[in-house]
Amino acid sequence: MNRSSGVLFTMFVAGAFGTSSSVLADNPLGAYIGAGAGVSNIGNDNYSNNYGYNGNFGNNLVWKVTAGIRPISIVGAELEYIDFGSNNGHDGYYGNYYFFGPNSHPKATVLYGVGYLPLPLPVLDVYGKLGVARLQTNQSAYYPVCQPPAVYGCSYQIDQWNDKFAFGVGVQTHIWDFAFRAEYERVSSQYGNPAALTVGFTWEF
Repeated sequence: MNRSSGVLFTMFVAGAFGTSSSVLADNPLGAYIGAGAGVSNIGNDNYSNNYGYNGNFGNNLVWKVTAGIRPISIVGAELEYIDFGSNNGHDGYYGNYYFFGPNSHPKATVLYGVGYLPLPLPVLDVYGKLGVARLQTNQSAYYPVCQPPAVYGCSYQIDQWNDKFAFGVGVQTHIWDFAFRAEYERVSSQYGNPAALTVGFTWEF
C-alpha cells in the first residue's frame, strides 16, 4: 500500500486499540482486527475500455487485512486493505494488432460502513458493507507493431489511483472472541471491476 494509505490504516488500528489498558479491557467500541484470503476476479474487461482488447483474466489469489469497530449491534465500520492479486491475461488480436502478456494487479484501501441484520441468533451475523475505495490500477500490455512514427515494440502501462465505490456482503459466526466469516466484495472501476470471495477471521480484543 502507498504511504498515505499505510498511515491511515495505522491510525485506524491505533484508534481501535485505544490509549489505555482500561479501554482495552472494556473495549466499548467493539474493536477488532482480522485477515482473510480467497479468490478474486480482477476484471475481465480491464482492457476492453482502454485498448479494445479483452485480456480474459481468470481467477487469482486475494488477501486482505481489516480493522474495525462495532459500537452497537447493528452498525459498525471497517478499514480494509485488499490485494486482488496479479494475473496475466491471454494473448490475442484486437483489430490488426496482436497483444502479448497483458497483466493486471489492482489493490485498494477501503473505508466501509457496515450494517448487520437484527437476527435473533447471537452466534450468527449477516451483514452488508458500503464504502469508498482508494483503488490502485496497475495494468500493462505489449504489442509488436506501433502507430507511426514508431514501428515496432510498443507497450501500454497504467498505474494510477482513483476513489471508487465499493460494496460487500457477508456472514460470520462467533466463537469466544473470534468470528469466522465469508465475504463477497467488489470495487467499481472503468478498467474492470475487481471482485473477491474470501474467508477469514476477526479477533475482538
